[in-house]
Amino acid sequence: MSNKPTTAAKTTITRDVAKLDLETGNVYESVALLGKRADQISVRIKEELSTKLEEFAMSGENLEEVYENREQIEVSKHYERMPKPGALAIQELQEGKLYWRRGGEEAPAIEPTAPKA
Repeated sequence: MSNKPTTAAKTTITRDVAKLDLETGNVYESVALLGKRADQISVRIKEELSTKLEEFAMSGENLEEVYENREQIEVSKHYERMPKPGALAIQELQEGKLYWRRGGEEAPAIEPTAPKA
């Protein structure tokens, strides 16, 4: 299980929107950035959970017999109690752990210089 210590909120909390744009300079850019990062975190968590639950997969196709596996239930509950990906993304932004670059900006063009004669 993901044992990374985190101080991200496990419930919904009210945030000051003015503080979101401190890093990027634009609230909308910050929200888009947080959304993309939350998607990345969500995919990682889903992959982790899928690999953990594959260990408990039953090979038979007998739908009548359903077994409760305590370990499987505990793994599922652990992932349910984890902070949501959006909260983790906001925490990363506030702690300065997020890296991004603007795609619309181009590097300055270098003009070739004429050889001096």
